[in-house]
Amino acid sequence: MSRSATLEIIQHGPREAVARSTLADANELRDWRIWADIAAVLVRRARKLYVSDDIGVDLANTVYALDSTTIDLCLSLFPWADFRSTKAAVKMHTLLDLRGPIPSFIHISDGKMGDAPALDLITPEAGAIYVMDRGYVDFQRLYVIHQAGAFFVTRTKVNMKYHRVYSHQVPGPATGVGSDQSIALDGFYTKQDYPQHLRRVSFRDPETGLHLVFLTNNFTLSATMIAALYKKRWAVELFFKWIKQNLRIKHFYGTSENAVKTQIWIAVCVYVLAAIIKIDLALDVSLYTFLQVLSVHSFEKTPLAQALFDGASSSSPSTPSNQLNLFTN
Repeated sequence: MSRSATLEIIQHGPREAVARSTLADANELRDWRIWADIAAVLVRRARKLYVSDDIGVDLANTVYALDSTTIDLCLSLFPWADFRSTKAAVKMHTLLDLRGPIPSFIHISDGKMGDAPALDLITPEAGAIYVMDRGYVDFQRLYVIHQAGAFFVTRTKVNMKYHRVYSHQVPGPATGVGSDQSIALDGFYTKQDYPQHLRRVSFRDPETGLHLVFLTNNFTLSATMIAALYKKRWAVELFFKWIKQNLRIKHFYGTSENAVKTQIWIAVCVYVLAAIIKIDLALDVSLYTFLQVLSVHSFEKTPLAQALFDGASSSSPSTPSNQLNLFTN
């Protein structure tokens, strides 16, 4: 394609609709790693821009939320995506830097890969805090985080065997903290996998009455801060929502593994590009609101300031109304 033809498309768009088969062929033939590498470059730039972003808690530590989401596929069309006997799927394992929030690590696996093995793919950063649900409670892997000088905040499993070593003083009942204990594991294997003491914080949410029990290796932060950090997990759920719903990656162009990964990584690139544009243009809106406005006005020749103004009254708040429901995961 000539330079003039390329400029014509950039300025005025394609002269006619691009055939679905053309996009499918492109996704089949171009290696998905190209888009993964582009995403990595964008992520590095975005994380620098958001390094001082306020995440709503008074901490100097880098705080990550680790989680995964399953993208369902049709077994007859995607037989390579092993999941269940009647269903195919891929799984998107994501480590989200809550400053931004920007994905710092993504791994796309088949649907059968569990959550805890994803910890083997991440190099823990000393001083960083990793917030995870109880699907990541694997004491051998959690001990690797501890030995690296990093911290984790997760939830206990109901069958965890332990004994109390020491009870710490708790703040007033209005905070929701019921107990704050140092514990030691009693399970035959678990006490070998994690030979150090752990901290167990019992918390009842004052607004919903929901009872939660947190597990962490951080003995410095207050018990209320531990609960507040876990509540910040909603950011990774919001990231998954936008990747799956607003960037339309469930409607794949191509059925090969390469095609699916290509489209997922392109979606990630779009998300991170939006985060970069928000900072570059000094937009005084949340990333959530900005992404929502972009999804409504995609491919429209509408001035950005006008789109933001029009979308301000109809946009959802940056904190979703069902945020506390994420505690049940």
